[in-house]
Amino acid sequence: MSSTQTAQLMDGAGLARRIVADAAGHASDIARRTGITPCLATVLVGEDPASATYVRMKRARCAKAGIASRFVALPAATTTSELVDTLGALSRDPEVHGILLQHPVGAHIDERAAFEAIAPEKDVDGVTMSSFGAMSFGLPGFASCTPGGIMRLLDEYRVELAGRRAVVVGRSPILGKPVGMLLLARDATVTYCHSRTADLGAVLREADVVVAAVGRPRLIRGEDIKPGAVVIDAGYNPGNVGDVDFDSAHERARLITPVPGGVGPMTIAVLLAQTVDAARRQTGLTGVRADR
Repeated sequence: MSSTQTAQLMDGAGLARRIVADAAGHASDIARRTGITPCLATVLVGEDPASATYVRMKRARCAKAGIASRFVALPAATTTSELVDTLGALSRDPEVHGILLQHPVGAHIDERAAFEAIAPEKDVDGVTMSSFGAMSFGLPGFASCTPGGIMRLLDEYRVELAGRRAVVVGRSPILGKPVGMLLLARDATVTYCHSRTADLGAVLREADVVVAAVGRPRLIRGEDIKPGAVVIDAGYNPGNVGDVDFDSAHERARLITPVPGGVGPMTIAVLLAQTVDAARRQTGLTGVRADR
């Protein structure tokens, strides 16, 4: 690909609509066959405006997909023990099929302990160590939603991964690390980069696939992109800005996700699809269909 050409946009919003429509069909089938409506419980600690907005968005999408939603609002002063108790109770509730703990939680809370209170069969956000292990070993389970959405986008655009060099910029336990495991499972050669990586640009210029998931606006610039590479921008920063400088990267990449409209819609779509998958399994209709 010539460096003077521009990249094709990867339409996450369009694909997400199709995934949600498919999930709605399966949710309707479950209700028809069992009388049970798939249910997602969302737990929010405190009143962070951005988190509250995300929760409202997810609940609205649930309603459109025929998925019941249960909202549990906890005060900002909630302790780790109290949050763990709440998540444990939801895990034991047979009317709840999936659980989402909106993160981040307050700094005083042990987030990992809270995540681990979610039963693996209801971990539709893919945040527990059990889910990470399943992703790493290719076992049945649920993918972390953003990484799962990224893989579906790559599949939609028929991106060949076997033998390709993939660079993941970011190492969070629910985005950077799991997406690297999913790419490795597709036989990509994966390199993790982070805030202490020396000469990040040199590493990126060797990459056939770049996944930006570090949370630093416009960190990755066009000159860092190998001509013809596939660029997945999973960053979302104030002002609708991603981790990739879109204008300059767009001139060198073959495929690129916009911000917004790329990875973001896929995250919610995968969450809903995995909630329906969890309900199918818990009602005994079929095995889990989590994306690999």
